[in-house]
Amino acid sequence: MWYFLIRQNSIEINQYQLLQKKATLTEVEIFNEPYENWYVFSVEKADYSTFVDLLDREGINYDVASNRPDRSEIRLGT
Repeated sequence: MWYFLIRQNSIEINQYQLLQKKATLTEVEIFNEPYENWYVFSVEKADYSTFVDLLDREGINYDVASNRPDRSEIRLGT
C-alpha cells in the first residue's frame, strides 16, 4: 500500500472527489491551528503509477510513503 499525503487547502473539491474515487481509502487528519489539515489517500501498489499520473496531470503537490505516517509525522508535514 502507498500513502499519499496532500494538504487539505491545496486542492479543490472536484480534485478531492476525483482522487477519492481512485484511492482504496481516504482519510482526513484534522489538526487545530496553527497546523494544517491533511488528506491521506491509500492506494494499492498496483495502482501507484496511475495515481501519480493523475496527481501530476492535476498539478497537485503531494508527499508519498510506503508506510502510513503517524499523526505527529503528518502534522509536521512529514
